[in-house]
Amino acid sequence: MTESLPITILLDDELALRFDKIRSAVNKLEAQFNFQAMTANWYGDENDITLIQLCLFTPESFSKAHKTQREQNLEQISDDVFTVTQYHNKLLICNVAITTAELTLLTQQKKILAAFVETKLRKVLNLIAKQLALQPIK
Repeated sequence: MTESLPITILLDDELALRFDKIRSAVNKLEAQFNFQAMTANWYGDENDITLIQLCLFTPESFSKAHKTQREQNLEQISDDVFTVTQYHNKLLICNVAITTAELTLLTQQKKILAAFVETKLRKVLNLIAKQLALQPIK
């Protein structure tokens, strides 16, 4: 049986189709962020680990997700990020949009895709760390 990692990253299908290398970049980031979170002692108490699911969206799918999850415990972090807490605060779903301007930039400069996604998701994870009173990841 395979156990899932505390931090997972999911991709909108349209992003995966639009950027052929984004899936491999996201897989590497998932392992990297889990390791960095472990070294920052995010998992100190194994009985009290909040699972974080980062979901990357296009602007259209982000808007749709925002509308469908509006009735849930939704917290708007910024224009392009909102979180939903589920399962008695043990699962934090964090929806992150790659904005229209960012999509344009990434389409024109595909070489920066991995670094861009890493920077954006690290920033989001550190905002979550602040909310949960955890050390930021480097």
